[in-house]
Order: sequence, then C-alpha cells, then structure tokens
Amino acid sequence: MLIVIIISSVVIGLAFTTLSLIRKNMWAIQNNLKYKTELNRLEQSLWIDFNHFSELSYSQKEEELKFNSPMDSCKYKFKTDMVIKEQDTFQIRFDQKQFYFGGNVTIHGKVDAIKLEIVNKAQEQHLFVFKRNDAEQYLN
Repeated sequence: MLIVIIISSVVIGLAFTTLSLIRKNMWAIQNNLKYKTELNRLEQSLWIDFNHFSELSYSQKEEELKFNSPMDSCKYKFKTDMVIKEQDTFQIRFDQKQFYFGGNVTIHGKVDAIKLEIVNKAQEQHLFVFKRNDAEQYLN
C-alpha cells in the first residue's frame, strides 16, 4: 500500500511539472503571436497609407508622420513604446526609426520611405515601407 502511495505522488508531481511547463510555453506562444499580429497590423496600415496619400512629411520635433491628400489626411504619432494612428494604437517599441526622401535620410520634411528596427530578445526585425514618387513630389 505504501508503494502505491509513493508511486502515485511521483506521477502526480510529474504531471503538475509537465502542466506548468506547457502553461509557460503557451504563454510565450501567446505573447509572440500578439506581438507579430501588432507588427503586421502596423505594417499593413503603413503600406495602405503610403500608397493612398500623395504628400508625406515627418516632424522630428513632434515625432509625427503626417499623410495628406486633397481629400483626406492622417497622422502617426511615435511614442516610446507605441505608435498612435487616429483611433488605432500599435503597442510596439522601436529601437530605431529612419525616414527617407529620394534615397537620403531625412529628419524632417518630405518622406517617401520609412525603416523601423525592432531588436527583440530572440531576434532582430526590420520593417521597411516605401512609395513611388510622382513628378509632383519633385516640383514643389
């Protein structure tokens, strides 16, 4: 009888240990999925806005990327650990962001590309979004 109790307690201990390991892995998978989903949402939103609006400008002082067209406007506000676009909030922290116009890095003014760098514990990711300029961009 004593042997049965000892074996049962060992089996139960192993079961709880296994369940706690599975729970930790599920939590890590859930956080990774949430992070990837936020990154994909931001990338998709940037691609849509870059190709929808004709004028793009960045202000380093305000940490703001502005999109303008004759019919509509939109802006992205970069905070330390999030990006805010009107009513959307993307919970992503960027380690580095660079804005380009005509292939040159710019800190304010017209923009035609953006490069966002995210250094995570496990990996490093780059997000690069651009638009093709028409002749109007170079005339003004």
